[in-house]
Amino acid sequence: MRQALLVMDMQNGIVTRVGDRAPALLANLERALAAARERATPVIFVRVAFRRGAPEISERNHSFSALAAGEPMDEDAESTQIHPRLTPRESEPLVTKRRVSAFTGSDLEVILRSFDVDHLVLTGIATSGVVLSTIRQAADMDFRLTVLADGCADADPEVHRVLTTKVFPRQARVVSVDEWIAVP
Repeated sequence: MRQALLVMDMQNGIVTRVGDRAPALLANLERALAAARERATPVIFVRVAFRRGAPEISERNHSFSALAAGEPMDEDAESTQIHPRLTPRESEPLVTKRRVSAFTGSDLEVILRSFDVDHLVLTGIATSGVVLSTIRQAADMDFRLTVLADGCADADPEVHRVLTTKVFPRQARVVSVDEWIAVP
C-alpha cells in the first residue's frame, strides 16, 4: 500500500475564504507536509485555475460562472498560486484542475498511477467542495482514503463538522493530522 498526501486548493485566493481559521489550518498542513516528506510519502498539490478568459467555464455552471465574475483565476494569477507557507518542492507535482474534483479536468490519475499510489490522504479547502468531490470520485476508483479532518476547512464550520463526522466515515478513515502522523 502506497500513500500520497493531496494538498488541495490551498491557494492564495481560497485560503482567505476560511477567515480566522486559516492560520491553524496552515500550521496543521505544515506538520502534515513535514511528516510526509520525512517518510518519503509523495506529496501532490492540486489547484483550481483556468486559461486566460476561462473558456472552460460554461454559463450553465452555477459555481464556476460566479467564480469567473470575481477575482481572476487564470493560471498565472496570484490567487491561483499555492499559499507561500505550503510551497511545493521541485519534486512535488502541481496539478491544475478545471472543476471541483481533483480528478476532473486534470492529470492527477496519471500521476498517481506513475507513483503506484493506492491510498490517498486528503486535505484542503473546501471540505464541501474539493474534498467532498474528490473523496466521492476516488472511492468510485477504489482508492483507500484517509481525510485529515483538521487539514480541511470550509466557509461553514457546521458543514465541515457534518461531512467529517457523518458523511466521510462511510468511505474514508477520518483522523486528525496528529493521529495520521502517529499512525500513518
